[in-house]
Amino acid sequence: MAATESTKTSKGTPTAPLLSLDPERQQEFQAKVQSVRKAVAKNDKVTPGVIYVGHIPRSLSEIHLREYFSQFGAVKRLRLSRSKKTGGSKGYAFMEFEYDEVAKIVADTMNNYLFGERILKCQFMPPEKVHEKLFKGCERTFRKPTNPAVKRYNRERTPEEEAKMMKRLLRKERHLRERLAKKGIDYDFPGFAAQLSPEKKQRMSEPTSSLNASVNSEDPTPVCTPTFLERRKSQPKDSEDNEVILKLPPESKKTAAQKNKAAKLQKKATRKKQKSKT
Repeated sequence: MAATESTKTSKGTPTAPLLSLDPERQQEFQAKVQSVRKAVAKNDKVTPGVIYVGHIPRSLSEIHLREYFSQFGAVKRLRLSRSKKTGGSKGYAFMEFEYDEVAKIVADTMNNYLFGERILKCQFMPPEKVHEKLFKGCERTFRKPTNPAVKRYNRERTPEEEAKMMKRLLRKERHLRERLAKKGIDYDFPGFAAQLSPEKKQRMSEPTSSLNASVNSEDPTPVCTPTFLERRKSQPKDSEDNEVILKLPPESKKTAAQKNKAAKLQKKATRKKQKSKT
């Protein structure tokens, strides 16, 4: 329900009249508005109210939300959740109204309200559930991020920084493989070790017999080393190398349903032949 009757603020400027969105509850709404105004006139302590608004269309900004929800009452603070990477809206926001009674009315009125092909979800948040830093920085104007993390990651590094980063990545990868082995998961993946150049691999790994291997499992193609060529020359030549044998795929096995169909067709064919003979 939203609100208006012509009134004046403390500065003497007239405000927009408040009208209930539900005409049947106009009297109830006016009674609540009058009770709030009397409490303010008596200088009683008025607690502000916070609402949660979800399923907000992504095209709406803070300016649009403040302008729309100001028809219910004064919006003291508003925070629209945005992505730190892209700056786009996440589809939900928090609003603080001057009076908690107004916030409850807004939550009841706008809950399940069709707005821009989306059904809004509004809930009133009790004061004990409102975090003290919920509206931190809400008064600052929004500026789209310039992706500083991407620039920092793609910057040019010295050889010492590259070696340090590679050691850190390999250490994390080794810990991951150890955790998988402890859980009994047999899974192998190339990881960062496959991206190292042969020179870096020789520096970081100890010399083992695997250096003379003809095929490296991490390389896409076999490596032709001198040891591999010597081993190939020493192997006896097969006399049947010139013979090419083509293996055809095995015949597909007929299922039981296909066999039954074939049997029925044969029976029908025999019956037709018998009838034609008679």
